[in-house]
Amino acid sequence: MGNDRRQRRLVMDDLTTWLWSHRQKRGRDGVWRDALTLYRDGVRVRFVFRAGAPDSGRWTTEGGYWYEGCVGDDRGNLLNLREPGVVRALAEEAGRRALLPGPGGRPVELDGWELFPAVVAAADG
Repeated sequence: MGNDRRQRRLVMDDLTTWLWSHRQKRGRDGVWRDALTLYRDGVRVRFVFRAGAPDSGRWTTEGGYWYEGCVGDDRGNLLNLREPGVVRALAEEAGRRALLPGPGGRPVELDGWELFPAVVAAADG
């Protein structure tokens, strides 16, 4: 899936289609983050997974190519943010929690780690 900047299409149902992309970058604070961004009807939703401290139990690929696009925890749970099933599970969980803005809403940035346990369970199920 070589090009992180390419937008992909995710059809949720007959009425809802998202465009999505994944990016990996270091912020101004020097902390690496993996971000999954969804776009629909002029609305942007970004799920951000910040790299944790070594003892946090959370990790990202931090700019490396090994497991690029993956985030995980010290319990052995892993999500590949470049897999359509994981993207769907994130969107569905955010929808269940009423975190997604309606049409014409403002851009939203969500802490992906808050959704991580539920998405791991859904992706494994």
